[in-house]
Amino acid sequence: MGMTMTQKILAAHAGLDTVEAGQLVLVNVDRVLGNDITSPVAIKEFQRIGAKTVFDKDKVTMVMDHFAPNKDIKAAVQCKMCRDFCNEHDVTHFYDVGRMGIEHALLPEKGLVVPGDVVIGADSHTCTYGAIGAFSTGVGSTDMACGMATGKAWFKVPSAIKFVLKGKLNKYVSGKDVILHIIGKIGVDGALYKSMEFVGEGVQALTVYDRLTIANMAIEAGAKNGIFEVDEQTAAYVKERSDRAFVAYKADDDAVYDETYEIDLSTIRSTVAFPHLPENTKTFEEIGDVKIDQVVIGSCTNGHYKDIEEAAMILKGKKVAKNVRAIIIPATQDIYLKAMENGLLKIFIEAGCVVSTPTCGPCLGGYMGILAAGERAVATTNRNFVGRMGDVKSEVYLASPAVAAASAIAGRIADPMEVLK
Repeated sequence: MGMTMTQKILAAHAGLDTVEAGQLVLVNVDRVLGNDITSPVAIKEFQRIGAKTVFDKDKVTMVMDHFAPNKDIKAAVQCKMCRDFCNEHDVTHFYDVGRMGIEHALLPEKGLVVPGDVVIGADSHTCTYGAIGAFSTGVGSTDMACGMATGKAWFKVPSAIKFVLKGKLNKYVSGKDVILHIIGKIGVDGALYKSMEFVGEGVQALTVYDRLTIANMAIEAGAKNGIFEVDEQTAAYVKERSDRAFVAYKADDDAVYDETYEIDLSTIRSTVAFPHLPENTKTFEEIGDVKIDQVVIGSCTNGHYKDIEEAAMILKGKKVAKNVRAIIIPATQDIYLKAMENGLLKIFIEAGCVVSTPTCGPCLGGYMGILAAGERAVATTNRNFVGRMGDVKSEVYLASPAVAAASAIAGRIADPMEVLK
């Protein structure tokens, strides 16, 4: 019986010829990731189990991104614990204020993940790196601690769902609309502990950044991971950032899938997820007059340069609506610098936006854009659960950067085609 992409990667890292869905395997990991929220818990567990040093100082990564720059004393203590640990163990890839970015945008940018890798991270959106053909998934802080100590992790091999993509996206439609469309179709538990595997000629029509967004939100369908076939675009992206050799895995022709979906990208329209689940999706034919108070454009899902640039082109020469707060968060320092050099920050500020240092901030209700009771936000983030960005009586609407920018101008959830006509 053939294997899927994910199963092949797990088999290779477990030293096995084959694996099958449901099998328990112990695999060697290529990277262990934590942030300023999850790493302190892992550090305490690392110390509790008596570990003396990390398994490989080059393969452990900590990124201070959630509440950094520190929003309060507790956040400062957490970052200090991570800083001290990484100094003690000479961890190569520690990213602090001034060097950091939002972790799931930063690692691909720095070339720290390549196709065929196994990556575990104490953050649920670690599944992002499947965009470049890696098996990556979120784990608990205890698993992160064991991973830092041993370089290994246990997995139950997931079964898979195959998504065959064809066609090309229309103007102002992006990877965010694709994954919201899929989650709206299969539900937030539609891929529970499964691998979402994306193949087909339509993959080539998606940028690497579209794929990063799609893989990032695989967890919002309950998936263990999302993964794309490696193509020339992937290889070029990786080789520009890393000199590591990599293996591009393809599923066998006789690989077994629980389900197969065919998706024509040309039929997907701008999609918005209404409160309070990513599966509660609507297109503009179904959306009425929904007034908003805030727009957030950024996050590990949509803070890439492509996203920031698209938002800027829509906002150029226009103004954010009265009584709407528009917050722009480039995902990394490099993206921030490129946006500055290319004049995007000027466009945002002249439109009435505020531009933040890279941070997860408002996405998880941390800071830099918390909502009060009764307020509504359109956000390019990945979750819209009750209280996700502030008060439990606030509302979060998930959308693409294009829809978010158009909504900032209109003061309501708006179709970019309508705003720009």
